Amino acid sequence: MIEMALIGERLYRRDFAGDTFNTVWHMAQALGDQVTIGYLTRIGSDKTSNDFVRLLADDGLETVGITPDPQRGMGLYVIELDGVERSFQYWRSSSAARLLADDVDWLNAAFEQADLIHLSGITLAILSAKGRGNLFAALRHARKRGALVSFDPNIRIKLWETDDEMRETISMAMSCADIALPSFDDEMTYWSDASPQATIERFSNAGVREIIVKNGEHSVVFRCEDGAGEVTTPKVTGIKDTTGAGDAFNAGYLAARLIGHNVASAIGRGQAMAAEVLRNYGARVAKQNVPRL
Repeated sequence: MIEMALIGERLYRRDFAGDTFNTVWHMAQALGDQVTIGYLTRIGSDKTSNDFVRLLADDGLETVGITPDPQRGMGLYVIELDGVERSFQYWRSSSAARLLADDVDWLNAAFEQADLIHLSGITLAILSAKGRGNLFAALRHARKRGALVSFDPNIRIKLWETDDEMRETISMAMSCADIALPSFDDEMTYWSDASPQATIERFSNAGVREIIVKNGEHSVVFRCEDGAGEVTTPKVTGIKDTTGAGDAFNAGYLAARLIGHNVASAIGRGQAMAAEVLRNYGARVAKQNVPRL
């Protein structure tokens, strides 16, 4: 999406953001040429959409999975800050990204060479019922040939028609996932989980093998095939904006796992990436600051 982030009194900066985009962009900056990372979406055919594709290419991401739609454009949102807490206004009802899963054959081709596919609850929420079905079918096909699927439920309840629709769709996504990166506040609010351990049990019962529960300033709790535990979250000072912190955590975690870190070490990399985002305005940190994390 097009992001308008407040950076001063009555002054906004235009950028691009979105939960899965924030994640893969940070991964690409962290890993450089160690892996190939691309993004799959639909955009418009206007100058702003072309600027988005150019930014990805300049920052080292593959763009072959991005297709233009002559009838639609990119969604837009504005970040409003109250202290360091943020709220959003969205304009995305006619976003081209809503059609990204309309063609299952195209999805299968796009996933053909992927070793890891990352998606979120927001991805699912903006799709039609047909698109969701296509996406789940393509994910199951990719897993059969050995790809891993990473899923962040990232619940934005206003995007869903009903709570029941959200729960049914998220449950279907859980059954397609190998790695889950839920946030406990969402799981407590919408699933009545009493603790991060309860969240882990629910995802584990759905068949997810690697579960990392983010919990704000509290410890990150995890379970994987090698065991379970928790990692203390370091205190972060100088917080300016909480936008995108969870996405950045996902990026640090997945990037570290891709290059061989164990789960506890990867959680530390996720925490470091999230802390850096918290100290900046907007959802992404300065490109040159990512590799040192």
